[in-house]
Amino acid sequence: METWPGKPYPLGATFDGTGTNFALFSEIAERVELCLISPRGKETRIDLEEVDAYVWHVYLPDVLPGQRYGFRVHGPYAPEQGHRCDPSKLLLDPYAKAIDGQVDGDPSLFSYDFDDPTARNTANSAAHTMTSVVINPFFDWGHDRPPKREYHESVIYEAHVKGLTELHPAIPPALRGTYAGLAHPAIIEHLVELGITAIELMPVHQFVNDPTLQSKGLSNYWGYNTIGFFAPHNAYASSAKPGQQVQEFKQMVKAMHDADIEVILDVVYNHTAEGNHLGPTLCFRGIDNAAYYRLVDEDLSHYYDTTGTGNSLLMRHPHVLQLLMDSLRYWVNEMHVDGFRFDLASTLARQFHEVDRLSAFFDLVQQDPVISQVKLIAEPWDVGDGGYQVGGFPPLWSEWNGQYRDTVRDFWRGEPATLGEFASRLTGSSDLYAHTGRRPIASINFITAHDGFTLRDLVSYNEKHNDANGEGGADGESHNRSWNHGAEGPTSDPEITELRWRQQRNFLATLLLSQGVPMISHGDELGRTQKGNNNGYCQDNELSWVHWDLGPDQAAHLELTRALVRLRRDHPVLRRRRFFHGTADHGGESDLGDIAWFTTSGEHMTDEDWSNGYAQAMQVFLNGSAIAEPDSRGERVLDDSFLLLYNAAAEPVEFTLPSEDFGGAWTCVLDTDHTLDRGAELDAGATITVTGRSTLVLTRPDVES
Repeated sequence: METWPGKPYPLGATFDGTGTNFALFSEIAERVELCLISPRGKETRIDLEEVDAYVWHVYLPDVLPGQRYGFRVHGPYAPEQGHRCDPSKLLLDPYAKAIDGQVDGDPSLFSYDFDDPTARNTANSAAHTMTSVVINPFFDWGHDRPPKREYHESVIYEAHVKGLTELHPAIPPALRGTYAGLAHPAIIEHLVELGITAIELMPVHQFVNDPTLQSKGLSNYWGYNTIGFFAPHNAYASSAKPGQQVQEFKQMVKAMHDADIEVILDVVYNHTAEGNHLGPTLCFRGIDNAAYYRLVDEDLSHYYDTTGTGNSLLMRHPHVLQLLMDSLRYWVNEMHVDGFRFDLASTLARQFHEVDRLSAFFDLVQQDPVISQVKLIAEPWDVGDGGYQVGGFPPLWSEWNGQYRDTVRDFWRGEPATLGEFASRLTGSSDLYAHTGRRPIASINFITAHDGFTLRDLVSYNEKHNDANGEGGADGESHNRSWNHGAEGPTSDPEITELRWRQQRNFLATLLLSQGVPMISHGDELGRTQKGNNNGYCQDNELSWVHWDLGPDQAAHLELTRALVRLRRDHPVLRRRRFFHGTADHGGESDLGDIAWFTTSGEHMTDEDWSNGYAQAMQVFLNGSAIAEPDSRGERVLDDSFLLLYNAAAEPVEFTLPSEDFGGAWTCVLDTDHTLDRGAELDAGATITVTGRSTLVLTRPDVES
C-alpha cells in the first residue's frame, strides 16, 4: 500500500476528501503498527515510521470513510514500572470519531492469564474487540444555529437516548432507542409542549457494555463506562453501517436546534472502561499506560482510583489534558452540542491528589474561546478524600446542587428544623455560590436524577428494591430521604395514592418556582416508576424505559408540569439573573423589598421563627415590581408579584395573607391540593386554610400595570 509521511496533527484519523492521515501519541512506544481491517476481518499492518514529539503518523491516499482500523503498540510490558504495552492486543484510537462493534469478554482481551495473573496472555484480541472507523466529516448543517438560551431562562431535561424512545408508540420500531428516534417529531413535540429548553443526554460517548453484566443477563444501560471520547455510541444508531452513527447524531442535534432546544452531553472524562489492573487492554492502557492513568506512587502496577470504577485519568499530563480539550471542542465545533455535564467532576480537579479549583484543567477551560462559551455543569463530587465540593467550583461553572435535592426532600417529608435551609435553596443557594461572585444560575436544582429513585418512587418507597440488579441489595444509595406515605410500593388506598400525587406536585412546584436552573428527570412529568429500584444502571428493559400509556392521574400530572414550566417562562421574577438583595441567611429580606418572608399569621419572620425547629409552614413574597435588574436588552423588567404558601405539616394550617402593603388582592394560579380553584381571588389579610403537605401560589399584577 502506498504511504506518505503524513502529519502529527490533528491526532486520530482525518479524511481530507482524498485520503486519510493517521496520528497516535505514545511516549513509551518503540514501534507502532496501523492495522487496517477488511470487512472479513483480515488485517493489513503498516508501520508508522514517522515520529514527531512522540506522535506517530502516516498518510494513506487510498483510505476512505468506512475503513475500520486499530493499532498495535510495541513497547515495554512492565506493570511494576507502570508500562503495559502489548502488541497482541488490537487497540482503539483514542481519537476515533466512530467505533464499530463491542467487546465480548474473551480472555484474549486481557494481558494476563486468568488462572495466574503473573503470567502473560499474548492471544490476539482482534476478533473480540472493537475497531475504530474512519468517518466522513462533511455534513450539511444548513442554517443550524445553537439556540444560545440564557442560563436563567433554562429548564433542563435529563434523558436517556434509548430509555426515552424505546416504548414510544408513534416512533417506528426500527428507530426506537436511537438518535433518529430522539429526533422523531413525537419526541420533539413532547419536549416542546413540556416547555424544556435543553435536553441533557446521559452518556453518548462510545462505552463498553460490561461482559460481566452481560453474563448475568444484564447490561451497562446508563453508559458511564466510556472508551471513546470522540465517538457517538454505536448501539444508538438505527443503521448498522460503520460510521453512520456520526451522521445520525448530527441530524438529531439539528432537529433539536430547529425546535429551539439545546443539547447538553453528560460526559465521563474522569475514568475509562479499562478498569483497574485486572481490566482489559482496549486502548489507553496498551498505548501509554503511565501517561494516561493516575498510578499509585508506591505501587505503579495499581491505579489510584477516586471514581469507584478502577482507574482515574492523569489530569496533570499534557496529552491527557489535550485529549479532553480536543474532545470538548470537537463536540461543540463539529457536532454542534451546546454544553456539558461533567460526571464526578471533582476528579478532573485532582491535578495531584487533592481537589484544586485552580487545577490545569479548569485553567484551560477558562481561557478556551470555544469551551468557555458553552454551558458547563459539574457533578461536584467524587468518591475520593475531600471529593464533596458543592459550591466549590470556579465562577464559570454551574453545579448539580446536591444540597438542594437533600433539603427539599427533607422539607416535604416533614423533617424538623429544615425551614431555614429550605428558604436558602428556594432563593438560589446564595450561601453556597455568592461568596465566589456567582449568581443563581450556578445552582442546577434537582430533586431526582438518573441515579436514585424516580419522583414517583421517592414518594412510594422507604427502602430501595434493587433485587433485579443481582447484587443482593448492596448497590444503590441507602439513605434516600424518601417516604412511602404509609405503604411500601403500590397500594389501593385512595388517601395514600392522592397524597403521593400531591407530594409529587409539591416537589415539581418547588423545583420550578425556585431561583436557579431546574432540571427534570425524564419521565417524572409522567409519573414514571422503577418499582423501587434506585440504581437502574444495568436495567436496559421496561423497568427503566419511559412508558407512554398514561392513565388519568398521569395525564393530569403531565399537564401540571407543563403549566408550571409555562409559569416560570412567563415570569422573570421566578428566574432572576441575580440573587435577592437580602442576606444569605434564608435568602433574607432587603431594603429594596424584592423579597419578604412571613409566618402563617402574616407577620414578618423573626430570628426566633427561623430557629423554631418545629415550624413547617411559611409564606414568601416575591416582588415583581422590584426585580431591579435589566433584561438582555438593558431594559428594566417589571413583572407580576407572587405569594408562595408552603405547608409541609401533616395537618391543615390557617394562613393569614400579608397586609395591603404587599398587595390588595391576590389570584390563585396553583393549589397542589386542588382546594382553591385557579382564578379564585383573596383579599389582603384574608385567612385561608391550606391543606397539610400542599403548596399554594398566588399572584397579583405589578404596581405599574
